[in-house]
This record gives sequence, structure tokens and C-alpha cells, in this order.
Amino acid sequence: MKDEKKVINMTEKTARQWLHERGVEVKDIAELVYFLQEKYHQNLKMEECIQNVERVLSKREVQNAILTGIQLDIMAEKGMMEEPLQTIIATDEGLYGIDEILAFAIVNVYGSIGFTNYGYIDKQKPGILKELNDKSSGKCNTFLDDIVGAIAAAASSRLAHRAANAE
Repeated sequence: MKDEKKVINMTEKTARQWLHERGVEVKDIAELVYFLQEKYHQNLKMEECIQNVERVLSKREVQNAILTGIQLDIMAEKGMMEEPLQTIIATDEGLYGIDEILAFAIVNVYGSIGFTNYGYIDKQKPGILKELNDKSSGKCNTFLDDIVGAIAAAASSRLAHRAANAE
């Protein structure tokens, strides 16, 4: 039990560290939540968005998706995959879709509203998502951009559920 708790703590710490190392901060994701929810909540504060992102990041399923996706991006960046997968992931080929499937594992944590939020934000690509999709950076963010969008969609869904229950 003690070893399991140690792994759980290490998983969350590592997931947060890897997000930071890839240029993604909690505030960046919270800004996406604000983007998704501001028109539905008159007095929405950034602190509420941050709190909901923090809660999503505390989920083990989310941490596992972050670690898996970032690791795959790094491997593609370093050319460590076999072809044709190397090229597919390195170029973020449009018909690949596995990056979205991994993101759905995150979105699914907070129900169906997360799917619509995710689809919308994935098409709009505001804020940090635009940066992560910039291919000129030299970084491969095939999985990371979808993971970040999914975290924002899940946090947005969490916020919407909590607001609906408060009414």
C-alpha cells in the first residue's frame, strides 16, 4: 500500500513537471476553460477555472494520459519510432486519430458535455493550443495539444456540472 501511494504521488508530480517542461502551465489551461465557459457564467473568475483544472489534473486517468502522450511526442521528436509511425506522429497526420482517442480518456471523466467542449476547442485552437500546434517550434506536440484541450474541456464540464447543481 505504501509503495502504491508513492507511485501515485510520483505520477501526479511527474505529469505536472512534464507539462511544465513542454511549456504548458495550469494558468494556460485555465484560460481555455474561461474561453469555453465565460458566456455561460456571468461572474466567472479565473480562480474558479484554475480550481477546476487542478481537480482534473488530480485524476489518475488524466495523469496517465499526460505521461503516455508526452512520452510518445518526445519519442517522435527524437526519431525513436519505426516507420511509418514515426512520420505519422511527427507530422501530426490528420487521419491518425489516436491522439484524439487518448484525449477522450480525459474528456470522458466528466461526462458527455466534455465531448462537445473538446470538439469546439480543438477546432478553434485558442491560446496555448495555437502555440502547441505551431509546427515551426521544432517540437512534436501531436498528443500534447489534444491532451491540453481535453483537460480544459473536462475542467469546463466539471465547472458546468457544479454550476448546474448549485442552481
